[in-house]
Amino acid sequence: MLNSPKLKYGLVSVLLVFTFVVFGHASECKLTFGDGSPTFRLATGSPGELGLLKELAQAFNDIHKTSICWVKAGSGKSLKLLNKKDVEIVMVHAPAAEKKAVQEGWAIKRTLIGSNEFYIVGPKSDPAGISTAKSASDAYARIAKSKSTFLSRGDNSGTHKKELAIWKNAGVNPEGQWYITTKAFMMATLKKADQVKGYFMTDSSTWVAGKKDLHNLKVLFKGDPILINTYHGLCQPPGNGETQVMASKFIDFLSSEDGQKIIGKYGKNLYGEAMYNDAKYAEKYNH
Repeated sequence: MLNSPKLKYGLVSVLLVFTFVVFGHASECKLTFGDGSPTFRLATGSPGELGLLKELAQAFNDIHKTSICWVKAGSGKSLKLLNKKDVEIVMVHAPAAEKKAVQEGWAIKRTLIGSNEFYIVGPKSDPAGISTAKSASDAYARIAKSKSTFLSRGDNSGTHKKELAIWKNAGVNPEGQWYITTKAFMMATLKKADQVKGYFMTDSSTWVAGKKDLHNLKVLFKGDPILINTYHGLCQPPGNGETQVMASKFIDFLSSEDGQKIIGKYGKNLYGEAMYNDAKYAEKYNH
């Protein structure tokens, strides 16, 4: 029976269906905001996870009667999706990769939209002593020297790219049992760090949103200019019809007075403090 062509075909079909169900489409919508037309696809990570994108989308959709599909992805994956034309627009924080995308011609309208910053958080006892570090690379060097538990997203996201740059500056190739790769998003990795009492570099927005549920961590180092995290919007070049046109208009909205007001104030009503800085503040750190 195992040699039956019909049985083999059936088994292959089941396997293909199972693979699609388990792994899903690479650019499937995590959420869709609005019910208008056209629907354009936007890839980003924390701004979607923390609710900022929803508020921006609602304001934009009210004007243009569109809908926006949020594809949940870190900066590295978001840019790959844009390159493959699986999404029309991205909101990312990976400056070198963004500039390369524009130079290669598959992304346009790189526009500064705001910023937050990275905090290096860790156990309250601070076994690596990073609270007295002189720089982010000094903090990382102390963590490596003490072999204190450190969590890395390890997912080619903007956060991961920044982390690797700091390790390089510190002259450290992180490896060993103390260095844990999660392959998870920001909030999930932050919660894991809290569970295992490890160090982690989180963005300030996620810290503001999640700190009330964390019991073992505190902010131990911040303020190094390398930890400033600038966000840009980029979209596909013309040629993808009305969805590209609306994606381009969304970038214009992000940098407009109305869009900037939403970005600069987001989080105040929820957490008592803003989660992002506007583009005017971010300009001094733009690169």
